[in-house]
Amino acid sequence: MKELLPTLPAKLDDVLSGIAYFKPEICLTVLFLLVLAADLIFRTKSARISRIIACAGLGVVIIAGVYQYATVAAPRLLFSNALLIHRPAVLFKLGIDVLAVVLLLYFPWDAQLKKHPKGLGDAYTIIVGSVLGLHLMVMAANLLTMYLSIEMVSIASYLLVAYQSNKALSAEASLKYILFGMASSAVMLYGISLLYAFTGSISVYDPAMVVTLHQLNPSSVILALLLILAGIGFKLGAVPLHFWVPDVYQGSATPVMAYISTLPKIAAFGLLLNFLMPLVYDKQGQFINYQTALAITSIITMLVGNFAAIWQTNVKRLLAYSGIGHTGFALMAALCFTVQGISALSFYLFIYAIANIGTLALASYFSNVAGAEEVADYSGLGIRYPVASVCFVILLISLTGLPVTAGFNAKLLVFSAIYTLYKQTGNLWLLAALSTGALTTVVSLFYYFKISLHLFLRRSSIVHSVVKIAPYLAILVVIITICILLLGIFPDYLSNYL
Repeated sequence: MKELLPTLPAKLDDVLSGIAYFKPEICLTVLFLLVLAADLIFRTKSARISRIIACAGLGVVIIAGVYQYATVAAPRLLFSNALLIHRPAVLFKLGIDVLAVVLLLYFPWDAQLKKHPKGLGDAYTIIVGSVLGLHLMVMAANLLTMYLSIEMVSIASYLLVAYQSNKALSAEASLKYILFGMASSAVMLYGISLLYAFTGSISVYDPAMVVTLHQLNPSSVILALLLILAGIGFKLGAVPLHFWVPDVYQGSATPVMAYISTLPKIAAFGLLLNFLMPLVYDKQGQFINYQTALAITSIITMLVGNFAAIWQTNVKRLLAYSGIGHTGFALMAALCFTVQGISALSFYLFIYAIANIGTLALASYFSNVAGAEEVADYSGLGIRYPVASVCFVILLISLTGLPVTAGFNAKLLVFSAIYTLYKQTGNLWLLAALSTGALTTVVSLFYYFKISLHLFLRRSSIVHSVVKIAPYLAILVVIITICILLLGIFPDYLSNYL
């Protein structure tokens, strides 16, 4: 106690100064409690009231984030180096908040979730709580906050995947997800314990940690780093930590799939950048050639994800494997660690996420109106539902990366960042990743356009039982499609702020 007292004023000053940069997270904490209270108080109407409160509260968080982006000029460590705030982190948080609002609007229009006996009040509470964890992941700057934030998001994801526990497929998916998640958490925690044992510090931005690591056996350091990266790779769904993705995505409700395939992935990329940044800019040398390591991971992930997607007949499994492929593509931008590369990564992740959410919302739409789950079930639906089908094709074109959609501009920015880095370093693995990205973009045409082919060029003798169409879901998808087209024609409206 006597040793603590002299440092107490300085620690309190550090906490008070950090609170000014922690306002969005404070707002999220209050919002979580409000949504939780609304769900407990308003029994029968809790879902609707909780969703209204959550959307309004996230609007306040977005405003606070915009103000934070305008005021944060230089990187700043908060709360005794536990968190790191800088402009890329603020952009990642803003993207997460905007997408969370879109997901909250999407959740009640999925027929399976809408008729769930528990209602959706709990789901909205979980989503808001997970957004707080996602913010912390993006800002995590020491080993403890990294692990705790990942666990916070993981628990929320487990609960959402198991939300339809009355269905066998959902129960199986949640069990697989939890088992894989526990294993990856244990592996990551072991890597964290090794780094702490080696250095006696948990702050990755502590210069003494890097200096100490250079005095150790490189093999031991590499092992510890790889174990930690394995935990992050699980959240990304990168090869070889991708085995859970197709089964979990297929077994979960479609809006839940939209959540776990976008928001945790964006936060995991932010966490990856924070973790590798001190090692990348280490002047004494590198423990691992990070460019080569990430390039190889990117290549393998792109190849596995895109080629496996070709053979899928279930729409959700197809989009699951394509999501693995997109993770590999985004890893190309992540390995740049330049202003151009981080900007390209931010743009790519946001465009992929909004297009993926729109695509899955359309999967819910066609499941609602025609019971379509397999690709063959979409045969002839393009004529019966032309607006939804055209939107589906446009969003698939964006995911492929063809003009004149935002996906084309996103992939172009990533290619440009990688090629610029290749000219500076001459690393042939970067050129190999660039070539693989171009190849897999062509490969993705085969499975994305398989859906379009069935929509408009195949006929079905099945008479689909038409149910009541959710007009708000269709409106949401149309708005997403218009945004994708506008950002394809006028990308500067977004890219200039990244």
